[in-house]
Amino acid sequence: MSRHGERLTHFDDAGRGRMVDVSGKDATSRQAVASGEIHMRPATLARIREGGLKKGDVLAVADVAAIMGAKKTPELIPMCHPLMLSGIDVSFSELADGCGLKVEVVVRCNGRTGVEMEALTAVSAALLTVYDMCKAIDRDMTLERIRLDEKRGGKSGDWQRA
Repeated sequence: MSRHGERLTHFDDAGRGRMVDVSGKDATSRQAVASGEIHMRPATLARIREGGLKKGDVLAVADVAAIMGAKKTPELIPMCHPLMLSGIDVSFSELADGCGLKVEVVVRCNGRTGVEMEALTAVSAALLTVYDMCKAIDRDMTLERIRLDEKRGGKSGDWQRA
């Protein structure tokens, strides 16, 4: 049980971890939106913008990392179901203060379970890739506010962060 009295679905009655059986659920259209930020020095952001880093186009590589992260989520998160993802959209925007980037990922599928973990993993992979590609010039970068912003579909219905 959680502290709010709700049963945690990834544990059996003996408290052992388990993959939830979703075989009795109907496949429905699912979507999740997640986002996160990486804070950095303005000079680092300028180098990303200008493409002046040895390792290449930071945002192009981070975009691919996000897609790979979403697709590989069941290999990284033990209780996640392998899903046939139907769409992954990745977008980057500069933070208003000029000191970082925000990444937003939308993941879609038609399945028996949601794609929240895939969206969160995609965001994390994108941000980690930006860090990896820029760490030689800015080790002070921080990854922040990785979060689920919205989910649609499934038995529990739609949810959106207030």
